Amino acid sequence: MEVDRRAFIASLGGAAAVATMSSEAKADALEHYMEEKLDEMVAAQGRGGQGQTPGQPEKFPTVAEIEDRIEKSNVRRGAGSLFASNRGNVKKLEPMPKVPTLLDFYKLRFEPANHVLQSATRAMKTGMSEEIILACLMHDVVLNLIKPDHGWWGAQLIEPYVPEKTAFAVRYHQTLRFYPDPEAGYEYPDQYYRIFGIDYTPPPHIEATYKMLKNHKWYMEPRMVTVNDLYAFDPNAKVSIEPFIDVIGRHFKTPKEGLGNDNSPSAHMWRTIARPDSPL
Repeated sequence: MEVDRRAFIASLGGAAAVATMSSEAKADALEHYMEEKLDEMVAAQGRGGQGQTPGQPEKFPTVAEIEDRIEKSNVRRGAGSLFASNRGNVKKLEPMPKVPTLLDFYKLRFEPANHVLQSATRAMKTGMSEEIILACLMHDVVLNLIKPDHGWWGAQLIEPYVPEKTAFAVRYHQTLRFYPDPEAGYEYPDQYYRIFGIDYTPPPHIEATYKMLKNHKWYMEPRMVTVNDLYAFDPNAKVSIEPFIDVIGRHFKTPKEGLGNDNSPSAHMWRTIARPDSPL
């Protein structure tokens, strides 16, 4: 993804608007740029993110520097995309249908939809199984609700409705993102140096999960999600939900009452995504 610092500042309202933003808000705008701005870039074909000075190596922050930003902001970094905005006020959302389907959530609630569509498109083109294609299509949709441990949250969101391998792949792609596997085609992304710090070490639960996954019979399921995740940030890519409708029909068990209206263990999560402006 090519980035343009001036275009990025313009997308936030110009230099004057940026000057009023806290350091944390500006950092968040950059950190989540590749996903949260991707749909807008596809539509506008010209907005970009802040990049390094030409000819100079990028200086990544340390963990301590990132921690120092916390008390300088009134925005929590882990808030889901529907609950916060790095670009001013949140927008009014279109109401969901009375019996909402997965396609309705993609149309009306899910961002970064373009990113997951690119990921699933790549998985389909490279011959992945339909369980993995579906996992790629859904691996980041829970970011609308919450960001920390989004692999576990994402698996919980979809588990009642998808094959076991799909939920497994979504749950553990988060862990494998932190561990390169050159043989599988996955390198550690520079973006993580920006988000977590150049000296970041994954917490104990991630390290323990990685040790478990290395010897698991389904290791390649979440690993293939990370591979298709890494190369799914092309602002010029033309993608659509249409190629995946049959895959969704075969593997996603939509409740007759509509998502959020059934009694599944995650129905409340779908209702929260559907109605994020509800005060209680």
